[in-house]
Amino acid sequence: MNDAMQIDFPRRNFMKGFACIGAGAALLPCCLPRAALAADGLAFDVRDIAPGVFAFQGVDELMTSANRGAIANLGLVVGNDAAAVIDSGGSMIEGYALVEAVRKVTDRPVRYLINTHMHPDHIFGNAAFPDAAVVGHRNLPAALEARGAFYLRSYRNQLGEALMKDITIVPPTLLVEDQLELDLGGRKLELKAWQPAHTDNDLTVRDIASGTFFAGDLVFMGHLPTLDGSLLGWMRQMETLDAVDARRVVPGHGPSPADWPAALSAERRYFDVLASDVRQAIADGVPLAEAVKTAGGSERAHWALFDDYNERNATAAYAELEWE
Repeated sequence: MNDAMQIDFPRRNFMKGFACIGAGAALLPCCLPRAALAADGLAFDVRDIAPGVFAFQGVDELMTSANRGAIANLGLVVGNDAAAVIDSGGSMIEGYALVEAVRKVTDRPVRYLINTHMHPDHIFGNAAFPDAAVVGHRNLPAALEARGAFYLRSYRNQLGEALMKDITIVPPTLLVEDQLELDLGGRKLELKAWQPAHTDNDLTVRDIASGTFFAGDLVFMGHLPTLDGSLLGWMRQMETLDAVDARRVVPGHGPSPADWPAALSAERRYFDVLASDVRQAIADGVPLAEAVKTAGGSERAHWALFDDYNERNATAAYAELEWE
């Protein structure tokens, strides 16, 4: 089923990057050739995970200047006529590294850049693909309009001023209302727009030929899931996720690829524990400020970055569940 909207967003209406600094000063990333950017301290290894399908695995860390923002998993699918990239990474250095990796794999043009959702670790490299149609969830333009300027400001502290200067917020030009099929030439991709879960603009990609499912941040492995949408919505869609016909998954974060649907088990367990703990706290009259300190605590040993994200998850869960 195809259900898409073609739109023409003038990119000048979104937050733009900053110009290069003046003559005589040190060169910033925006002034360097792409090859230099791609090689600037970033180990970028794209692996062949199925015929015509490739993936990059990010590190389980917060975005920093040291890791160049390369914390999310990215993908590439190559057809007879064209290629599609799934997410562009957390900086232009990573975006250009991905461009170079694609060139080493295929001479087919990147016709589509598919953004699985709005978060910076997945979209900050978008401008490295100026000739690709950017594809996103129907809610992605509004999300980028609302948060784009904030992302550009706030991530300067994590990535550093120099690394941020070449980043722009590039909105989608092709929107997925419900489902959309893209043809790369003898190879079709199924895109699905999900109801609010990780965010309100989650999009997944299934390569029909290989049975590879690019789940974006609807699936976390090892890295604690982060909640920026709806816990109940995420939990309600677990059965639909589980039923996706795939052999392997590229999660948004974690081992790539992983067996499907076994990859969902740890995430499902965490949500069950978090929801149960929060519901019990609400029933016992424990205030939010106290409840979030312990909710989900039994899961700490199973996840990287637990202390960075769990209290935020618990806060969002409490606000949602107290009105059940």
